[in-house]
Amino acid sequence: MALNPNERLQEALSLAIEDRSTGYQDLVSNSNVLLAIMKSKGMWKTFEGPTIRERLLYNESGTYTRYSGYQFLNPKPADLVNDAEFTPKMAAVSVVLSMEDILQNNGSTAQLMNIMDLHLEAAETELEDRFVEDLHSDGTADGGRQIGGLQLALPTDPTAGTYGGISRASNAIWRTSAYDASTASWDQTSETAVTKTSVKPMFNQVVIERSRGRTGPDLILSSQEHYGAYMGATEAIQRITDGGGKIAKLGFPSLKFYGAGKSMDIVLEGGIGSAMPSDTSYFLTTDHLRFRYHKDRNFSKFGGKQTPVNQDAVVQHIGFYGELTLCNPLHMAKLY
Repeated sequence: MALNPNERLQEALSLAIEDRSTGYQDLVSNSNVLLAIMKSKGMWKTFEGPTIRERLLYNESGTYTRYSGYQFLNPKPADLVNDAEFTPKMAAVSVVLSMEDILQNNGSTAQLMNIMDLHLEAAETELEDRFVEDLHSDGTADGGRQIGGLQLALPTDPTAGTYGGISRASNAIWRTSAYDASTASWDQTSETAVTKTSVKPMFNQVVIERSRGRTGPDLILSSQEHYGAYMGATEAIQRITDGGGKIAKLGFPSLKFYGAGKSMDIVLEGGIGSAMPSDTSYFLTTDHLRFRYHKDRNFSKFGGKQTPVNQDAVVQHIGFYGELTLCNPLHMAKLY
C-alpha cells in the first residue's frame, strides 16, 4: 500500500508535463522576435539524418547570349547548386522533484499541482532564456555543443573561417557583410559612432548596399545603444512607432524604419542574460534563415519519467535537437 501514493504522484508529474509539452515550441518561438517571425513564415523546418543540409544556388549557368538571326546560342552544362552542411546540437532542461517534496504536497490535488507548476514554470523559463541566449551566440560554449547563433552566422570578420562546411575566405558568395561604425569611409558621413545624428544615414547605407530588387533586409535587431540612438533620431515622428503592426501584435517593442525605399521593423534585442553584443545591429533577411529541428525532439519531453537508482526523486527532461542555419548570406549585415 505504501507504494500506491508514490506511484500515483509520480504519474501525476508525468501527466502534468504531458499536458504542457505540446506548447513548448510555441513557448520558445514566442520568446524572441526573430524566432517568432521565422515560425510565422514556416522557417522552422524538420530534418532527418546525422547532419542538416541547406541547398544553395551559388552559380549562374553562363549561357546568357545576345544574338540575332542564325547566330549560335550557348548551351553548356554548369554546376549551379551545392550544399551547406550543419551539425545539429542538443540541449535540455530537467524537471526534478524529490519524493519528499511530493509527499509533503500530498494533502490535496491543489497542493501537488502547485509544486508541479513551480518546477515546470522554472524549467520553461530556463528553456526560453538559455535558448535565446544561444540564438545570439558564436556557437563555442561547452566545447562547441552550443547552437551556432547570430554571432557565428553574421561574424565581425565575414572573410575568415568556415560556416556550414564552406570556407568564407575562399567563397565571396558565402559571406555576410560587416560595417564598422568607427570607420567613416563607408557611410558617406564624417561620423565615427552610431548616434542619433548618424544612425539614420548609416542604416540607410547598409540597407541600400545589401538589397537587390525585392530582396534585402526585412528586420533589424538592435542592441540598446543602437535602438536608443534611433529613438533619439526619430522621437518627433510619431509614425515610426508600430502600434498596430505584426511585431507589436507579437508583443515585442519595435519602431519602424523608413529608408532606402523600404519599410521594416527595428526591434530592441538583448536584455538580462542575453548574448546580444552591445553597440550592434543585425540586418536580416528572415526568409533566408531557418531553425531546423528533428521531428522527434522539437522542444518536447523525452526519456520517460525517470527515477534515479540511488535517489528518491523523479526526473523528466525537455529539450531539442537542431540548429540555426542560413541559406543566403549576401543580403545580411552586421553594423557594430
